[in-house]
Amino acid sequence: MPSVRRRLQFRRYRLPFRGPVRTAHGVWTHREGLLVRLEDAAGGVGWGECAPLPGWTAETVDAADAALRELGEWVDEDALDRLPSGLAALRGALAATRETPALPPEPAALGVAALLPAGAEAPARLQALAEAGFRVFKWKVGVGDAADELGLLDELCGRLPPGGRLRLDANGAWERRLAERWLERCAERPVDFVEQPVAVAPGAGERERRRADDLLQGLAAAFPTPLALDESLAGDGDVERWVAAGWPGFFVLKLALHAAPAATLALLARARARVVFSSALETRVGAAQVLRRAWTWSGERHALGFGVWPLFADRALDGPVAVPFLRREDVAALDLEAAWNALA
Repeated sequence: MPSVRRRLQFRRYRLPFRGPVRTAHGVWTHREGLLVRLEDAAGGVGWGECAPLPGWTAETVDAADAALRELGEWVDEDALDRLPSGLAALRGALAATRETPALPPEPAALGVAALLPAGAEAPARLQALAEAGFRVFKWKVGVGDAADELGLLDELCGRLPPGGRLRLDANGAWERRLAERWLERCAERPVDFVEQPVAVAPGAGERERRRADDLLQGLAAAFPTPLALDESLAGDGDVERWVAAGWPGFFVLKLALHAAPAATLALLARARARVVFSSALETRVGAAQVLRRAWTWSGERHALGFGVWPLFADRALDGPVAVPFLRREDVAALDLEAAWNALA
């Protein structure tokens, strides 16, 4: 039987953020990516988003753009399956157009972690967000002077509301001694986990990767505060590798960057892994696909890493406004065609 052919369309974007995003990777002022649309003969439409993160993997928007142009306007399953394995975000975007899960009736809402700015602005922002009802806060560290940031940690802990928790995200900025210093400090503080204290650069050799992996496992075993993987899950096979290694901490999953979202989640579910669904600073198209999968997750629930919006000047491209609890109906109401039209 011949493979079903669908009409493939895509639109490229370069969208400025409302304000700069500061991390250990540098200051980001905009986001680049592609929205993809597949339509079948009956008029059924599927949506996906390909938005590789700069400095995360070797995948680029230019490479994804070229691959889509080579596919042409009409594609079948065989053509889509032949895409290069290095284009994980593109493969995941096209998988999303064909595998959008239905939203289950429960849970009615999921908790959200609010994103704090790096540096001295964080305490005042935390207080405002706490007054708005947030109880989990993610703070970018490894951006400024370590002594200054360690001092701010105590101030942030002092401003937490009752039951409040911090998540620290170093984006791989620390070396071993500094990571140990932070983890010693965090041991007596309300810190959910420390995300990616060390990492290797994309394209690093096998020896460097093994050294970083061993260091992460050693830190996880030596300190009571849990660690979380993020940059270490950037490539195809990384989730499988860490599951096989018996990683004891969290998996912060930017699912929009993975080639096979359903298979990745199935593996983590079998391993009873602690998963935090996280934004990759994508538009509402990619966010909607990830949030739908978060609703179907069968494991233990942790606050979503989606307290990032509004990000873009055009509201039609944003996901749900950051609130302490994201409701099921807020995800169901996301208009993906409006995002597509906003790029026309």
